[in-house]
Amino acid sequence: MKPVPNAGTPSELDRLLQGCSRTFALTIPLLNEPTRGQVTVAYLLFRVADIFEDATRWPSSVKIAQLRELASFLEDPSPRAARVFAARWSTDPPLDQPGYRALLAEFPAVMNAAHALDREAWRHIVSHTARTCRAMSSFVEREREGNLRLADLEDLRKYCYAVAGIVGEMLTELFLLGSEPLHPIADRLRRDAVAFGEGLQLVNILKDCATDAGEGRTYLPQVPGRPEIFAMARRDLNAASDYCSALEHAGCERGILAFTALPILLARATLDRVEASGPGAKITRVEVASLMSRLQESLSIGAVSTLLQSSGS
Repeated sequence: MKPVPNAGTPSELDRLLQGCSRTFALTIPLLNEPTRGQVTVAYLLFRVADIFEDATRWPSSVKIAQLRELASFLEDPSPRAARVFAARWSTDPPLDQPGYRALLAEFPAVMNAAHALDREAWRHIVSHTARTCRAMSSFVEREREGNLRLADLEDLRKYCYAVAGIVGEMLTELFLLGSEPLHPIADRLRRDAVAFGEGLQLVNILKDCATDAGEGRTYLPQVPGRPEIFAMARRDLNAASDYCSALEHAGCERGILAFTALPILLARATLDRVEASGPGAKITRVEVASLMSRLQESLSIGAVSTLLQSSGS
């Protein structure tokens, strides 16, 4: 794929990132290059897929078509097709959130940045993003009059894998690609990667369940009850902590360790708040800043595993 001139600079992608995610706008800048650039592009592409899945202005048939078309495009991209997509999505946007609309309008910039990535990194990004697009489309196919209801715990697990477990697998491959000290623990990281993604997704589902229900998405099955799902999320976050501990003991670079540890700290604090106060509850910016400060202190003395252990007790 040939690059689009004067597009896709780091500052431009950072601006798009900030408009799309509070958490990832905090965590991705903790990474060192080239991993930072790889994860930025990957996140923005996954976000495009999320936007299509959650589209409130498109019928299910359009969401399915766009998810499948995005997967096929990534497997054989071209600048012209990227521009056509951006024009189409701007003319008929899937939803109204300004940051998401900006990302869709500037899709060619994201693809231009993708062109500059290491070929092996791009191969991993394409493979995992395309899988997520197609898995998402299978859930959208189940919508009835715009409403989706998951049936049971196994259905919830499959959904979490489709939208987040695959992300954990992709990030793990990118970490391994850029860090030789991690190769001896590759199997351990791959083992816990899916639970890591599932745990973060479950926290989001529990936090946003009221908003999701208002938009026709019921992700939490009636059986088992919510206490069991809270417990499942905590088990997954414990697995995520094990993932980070393995990174620390293997001597991975500080950026990857910070990037993986901060979401766990934020997720645990959010989960506690939602369990105590109900759906929609969030931790404050002051609390986020405090967690970031504690993480930086732990990174400085090589005690991230200890911090994560204490946060889960």
